[in-house]
Amino acid sequence: MNWYVVYTKPKWEKKVAERLNAIGVVAYCPLITKESQWSDRKKMVQVPLFNSYVFVQIEEKERNRIFEVVGAVRYLFWLGKPALVKDSEIEAIRSWLSVPETYEVAAEQWKKGDKIVLESGPFSSQSAVIQEVKKNHYVLILESLGCVLKVNKKEI
Repeated sequence: MNWYVVYTKPKWEKKVAERLNAIGVVAYCPLITKESQWSDRKKMVQVPLFNSYVFVQIEEKERNRIFEVVGAVRYLFWLGKPALVKDSEIEAIRSWLSVPETYEVAAEQWKKGDKIVLESGPFSSQSAVIQEVKKNHYVLILESLGCVLKVNKKEI
């Protein structure tokens, strides 16, 4: 079965995922914990990693079932077809969210331009190129994922 991306009403991601799961559709809404502040207090809340998006795993012929749920607006399209997400990409998101928020990386000998393979954290086994070496951190380019990563230096 393929994974598709469903666009939801704003702030309805968790509700749509719960309702889709309730009707038997496999839905995944990746959540992160962040601190929200009100005028009288602060609180840790879980918010969606991707605003207005939920991933669903469903057969092509069953795709219209998602519209049985209030809050599901439409599928996300890419080049005129519903956008497909690979199982490996969903697993990468899950593993990235499952690691601790902080972890240590020892890399005292790195210099600009070095090619490395990350050994721990959410991007373990990914190759990277050192873009910058600063006093307190490194800036890495993860070419395979097309992103830039800032890594704090381990305190000695």
